Amino acid sequence: MHKKPLSGVTVIEFEGIGPCPLAGMMFADMGADVIVVGRKVKNLNGANFAPEKTADGFYHRGKRSIQLDLKQTEGVELALELIARSAILIEGFRPGVMEKLGLGPEVCEALNPKLIYGRLTGWGQTGPLAQSAGHDPNFVALTGAMHAGARPNQKPTVPLTLVGDVGGGTMMLLWGVMCALWQAQSSGKGQVIDAAITDGSVYASSLLWMIHNSSHSADQVGTSWTDGAAPWNDSYVCSDGHYINICALEPKFYQLLLERLGLTQKGCFEHQWQEQSWPQARVALSQKFASQTRHYWCGQLEGTDVCFAPVLNFTEATQHPHHRARKNFIKLDGVTQPAPAPKMDHNQGLLNSVPRAGQDTADVLAQLGISPERIAQLRQDKVV
Repeated sequence: MHKKPLSGVTVIEFEGIGPCPLAGMMFADMGADVIVVGRKVKNLNGANFAPEKTADGFYHRGKRSIQLDLKQTEGVELALELIARSAILIEGFRPGVMEKLGLGPEVCEALNPKLIYGRLTGWGQTGPLAQSAGHDPNFVALTGAMHAGARPNQKPTVPLTLVGDVGGGTMMLLWGVMCALWQAQSSGKGQVIDAAITDGSVYASSLLWMIHNSSHSADQVGTSWTDGAAPWNDSYVCSDGHYINICALEPKFYQLLLERLGLTQKGCFEHQWQEQSWPQARVALSQKFASQTRHYWCGQLEGTDVCFAPVLNFTEATQHPHHRARKNFIKLDGVTQPAPAPKMDHNQGLLNSVPRAGQDTADVLAQLGISPERIAQLRQDKVV
């Protein structure tokens, strides 16, 4: 039996929710020894939708779990010992959290110079929004991608290509190829990667399955917080016809949203998870956001912890201060286009232009040892 591609690779995952644990699951699925460092003390301000049964929270499958109190020196020291013996570290906290714990990149890289330190956030480690709370729809809204999914007389939603072609196809193809590449370094054998978009979309929907397993989503559309029933997770039209997006999932973010909007005294907002109050609360939020322009609401809410973003079109997205600070868009050969992601310390080289068709034919053939005369003959024969 062949070893899995990432056998022998140790990954330290600092426990959180969302896409970072999913990445850890993908590492474990490919054979890595993923050690989840969990909290000794529960975060009361965190989103509470963990499945009742551990097995339903399957994005920890195949991992090993430990719990450390990272507010104590001994807990941090133990974490550092683990990190010193690992190849990869992944964490999904806000910028600065790991540094405050004494587990930031500089400390860890001093112990383990070969360590790959993976940081996954919504807004990035830098930029004017870096310290703001947010959730998936907020991030998508700011990029222009949500606007691309809009339809006449309908609020913007998630657009085409991101979930299927890119999420289920491109990213899974890359994942499979990289795992196979790693495996080939030790086995000396290549292999076929069968990356079907349907397969990948099923795999990428693991977080949705987790939410489903925790009874926070239902098969009937429009009855749970994930699919439009909750008023605090939706897009709203403003007085100028533009849209904004909110996703105030955690209790303290929800309370801050109400405070910023002056709605704390309105009874339908008293209990965030009281579904009977959601229709009335939706009406109130619709009226509130429709009373001012998108620009006004950006001034009131953007950069705060209410989990907010304006729904920008592509042109607007290129001009947004956060994208400009992060250099998320570039102009190459006069064409505006997305910059590569994620940001990497040792991958800062310039991008090459799109080649003319066949421009490198002679150089490539020469590297194969084919003489100039033979290349000329191949061209004359219209072989190349």
